[in-house]
Amino acid sequence: MGGTMNFGRFLSDTARLHPEREALVWRERTWNWRELDGRVNALVRGLRALGLGKGDRLLLHSRNSSQMMEVMWAAFKLGAVLVPTNFRLTPPEIAYMAGFAGARAFFYDTPYPAHVDAAREAARESDHRLEHVIAFEAPRAGEVAYEDLLGTDHDAPPWEEEVDPGDPMWYFFTSGTTGQPKAAILTHGQMAYIVTNMLADLMPGLTHEDASLAVAPLSHGAGVHMMINVARGAKTVLMPGEGLDVAEAWRLIAEHRVTNLFTVPTIVKMLVEHPNLPPRAESPLKWVIYAGAPMYREDQKIALETLGPVLVQYYGMGEVTGNITVLPPWLHSTDDANMPVGSCGLPRTGMEIAIKDPTDTTVSAKKGAAGSAPLPVGEQGEVCVRGLGVFAGYHNNPQANAQALRDGWFHTGDLGYLDERGLLYLTGRASDMYISGGANVYPREVEEVLLEHPAVSETAVLGVPDPKWGESGVAVVVLRAPGGNGNGALPGEAELLAFLEGRLAKYKWPRRIFFWDELPKSGYGKVPKHMVRGNLFQRGDLKEGEPVV
Repeated sequence: MGGTMNFGRFLSDTARLHPEREALVWRERTWNWRELDGRVNALVRGLRALGLGKGDRLLLHSRNSSQMMEVMWAAFKLGAVLVPTNFRLTPPEIAYMAGFAGARAFFYDTPYPAHVDAAREAARESDHRLEHVIAFEAPRAGEVAYEDLLGTDHDAPPWEEEVDPGDPMWYFFTSGTTGQPKAAILTHGQMAYIVTNMLADLMPGLTHEDASLAVAPLSHGAGVHMMINVARGAKTVLMPGEGLDVAEAWRLIAEHRVTNLFTVPTIVKMLVEHPNLPPRAESPLKWVIYAGAPMYREDQKIALETLGPVLVQYYGMGEVTGNITVLPPWLHSTDDANMPVGSCGLPRTGMEIAIKDPTDTTVSAKKGAAGSAPLPVGEQGEVCVRGLGVFAGYHNNPQANAQALRDGWFHTGDLGYLDERGLLYLTGRASDMYISGGANVYPREVEEVLLEHPAVSETAVLGVPDPKWGESGVAVVVLRAPGGNGNGALPGEAELLAFLEGRLAKYKWPRRIFFWDELPKSGYGKVPKHMVRGNLFQRGDLKEGEPVV
């Protein structure tokens, strides 16, 4: 196979074109493109001196920081494989990832020596070679200081390893809601396509005059969004702390004239509900990109009324790196008649979507054949996708590959349908659907109706075991402040159930409604159903083996 551009060249090209323009802002420091690229090249030189090179896996466990961004781009230029992890994970979880990925080097942020120790201990008990530990600050015995690795000369000659399109550049770990997480292999060729596609479909017209605010960890989707901005010379502003301070976010947006950010619906909701929200006319935002989950319609309307026509939704996942559909600003509206309500948008440029029967596991004997025929328009099934944005498979997991990659399609595990225009509507995860008394119930549909009640701020609906019905639906609800339902009183379970009358078939009603102060959220702002389910039993709201009454 012929060679392809090393992904790290996006940074090199931008630094040559805009050397003195601001590239990165973090806390009190600002780096221009020349300085950032110089430090990355110096890091590449230091890593090569340690004997690290093409194909070696570099594990990165850190909060967002300038060093984290530098390590990411150095890994790409080196031809190594970046293995970034969620900084909120525990030492045993990181030890598993380091061993499974076969990491030769471990970069870590100040608070995480226990994670390093766990990985080293696990490596000693296996044939895994974890040879180098690089500490961003205060290295311990046997570790390398990050700044020592760069040295004092940051004018190192650029190095971009020769790569082929299928060479891996990133192990993108899935969230691992059941069992151990899987490592999706992202390649240089795939990711160059992803960046090109996102520039065309998500932020057309992005230039070096723009700026981005990173409000989520760079280890996953926010890291991909950062790369889009690097490719066009738009500077990245990092939040100063590890959590989301909404007031500080709005301050940074105003100070740096931030035009774009990537986030999830729950964080968009937090931003638009903040009491110190600037007037719409003063906001520099042009693209507020949300993904990870569909936005509830009521929240969508509030965001559009507050921010204006700047919302961009995309549907994707690590394996297709956010690249399945897009709902651009022109398809957003507060008027239901002028918007495909509930849709996550059109197929991305160069990507194809098919809806297939999720129970059909037939594999065509002909290599590359399409397998079972797609379902008709409007019929619900599993969302499948193919195109250059699809990953190269899971690292060291043939069983998962056989399940997800078959007949030339990636099978997402999501359920949905296409309308006559080709717009995609998601109805939930196949794993979220539950069967109560023989009837299929899709939690998303129930959640949307509950959120129409003015006192309901957030909700999660899920099926739980029930000895009588097989499974029964329960809802966990977070209410707005008193008075949010228009009469000064907060609703109880009976009122919310009565609210469903005439809006939802009774077999879909949750059998119980529980009121919590907040819903559990992952490190990326999502509400994982397995966490909600676990908390229901831990709190004593439900008891194992007893009917849901």
